[in-house]
Amino acid sequence: MFRLQGSKVLAVDMTGDAVKAKNGSMVAYDGEMAFKKLSGGGEGLRGMVTRRITGEQMTVMEVRGQGTCWFADRASEINLVTLRGDTLYVESSNFLAADAGLRTGTSFTGTRGASQGNGLFTTTVEGHGQVAIMSDGPAVALRVGAQYPLTVDPGAYVAHQGNLRQSFQSGVTFRTLLGEGGGEAFQIRFEGDGLVYVQPSERNTIAGDV
Repeated sequence: MFRLQGSKVLAVDMTGDAVKAKNGSMVAYDGEMAFKKLSGGGEGLRGMVTRRITGEQMTVMEVRGQGTCWFADRASEINLVTLRGDTLYVESSNFLAADAGLRTGTSFTGTRGASQGNGLFTTTVEGHGQVAIMSDGPAVALRVGAQYPLTVDPGAYVAHQGNLRQSFQSGVTFRTLLGEGGGEAFQIRFEGDGLVYVQPSERNTIAGDV
């Protein structure tokens, strides 16, 4: 069972089940725990090869035992997402932990990934269970509806779920209008029905200030 202690520490109550977590993110545990590094982001040989070719970096460990294990990473804010047979798309740098029964993989994101400098693939998590994702500052889940498409700064994007379509577009931003932008501005446009998680801080991108 996943639960938050404050907003920056994830506690997982273990009863023999396994958890996948970012390698090195364990900060404490009680009881008996065993830790095993997983290759290819927990996806086996194929996942390891795919991530190496695409430059996508995600090192995952499997934690199994009896007791409670606490996870955190660089004082990042943590958000819990419950999956009910659907898929969560999350940047590998924002992934913290997931129920071991959830399947992880990689998904082609096209030019969005290129604009962020994070490669052309992102991490997918699917099935039934909980996922813990991280953000620089408290993340906000924004609803996308049929009549309400959403445009997101690629540097603020964390994850999304639901029946959403992505498109990559250039455009003018307030920063550009104020003369604070440098280079061409890019955004991600989401259409359909689902949630997009954004953080109140922008990671550096290679597409210019957005």
